[in-house]
Amino acid sequence: MDNESAAIEALNRIAEHEKECAARWGEAAVELRELKETTKTHARRWEKLAWLLVATMLSCAVTIVMGIANV
Repeated sequence: MDNESAAIEALNRIAEHEKECAARWGEAAVELRELKETTKTHARRWEKLAWLLVATMLSCAVTIVMGIANV
């Protein structure tokens, strides 16, 4: 095998490797998009729960203060 054929073989292997990496990157990008949407959905759900907790605690505090004020 001479230098030129070795270089051509190396270029072919590099091209094949880049093709495989591009396919893997495409799959990873799709999974990252799906993960982003799932994370957004969970964040919205937890935000709603946090606001419910804050509203409940605030209403309890107001009720206690009003009860103490009426005594």
